[in-house]
Amino acid sequence: MAANSRAVSTRKTPARPSRTVRELAPSDRDDRYDTDEASPAQAQEIEAEGHYVSGLLCDEELRIIPPGAWRQSWQRLLNNGQVDAFARLVMPSEDYDRYVDIDPTNDEFGEFIGDAADRAGESLGKSPGSATSSKRTRRR
Repeated sequence: MAANSRAVSTRKTPARPSRTVRELAPSDRDDRYDTDEASPAQAQEIEAEGHYVSGLLCDEELRIIPPGAWRQSWQRLLNNGQVDAFARLVMPSEDYDRYVDIDPTNDEFGEFIGDAADRAGESLGKSPGSATSSKRTRRR
């Protein structure tokens, strides 16, 4: 081995993942959450706590997380027609129970989401597809 060369370790260790709730010292924990580890559903609820906007569903005011804060996985549920599963994620539990009792149509639920988005100052936008030509063309 040459005098000025250094030995290079080829052993690679994975980066240490960020600390979980369980690894935090009791003094580092937020006292609002007494559990050692939150389930994924609880973590979503904690994240969304206090982040609701109201909307009218069949003349009943219910709360929902504003559309701009929806996770893509939640949007996929809605797009795949799994409205109840979607509603369970974006509504607080007492409002979800009222939603189940109301049993809205798809149109009524869509209007509710639109109303909530308007109240949040967000635009859901429209997906009109490709526009057709306003001029008639003749094939040759």
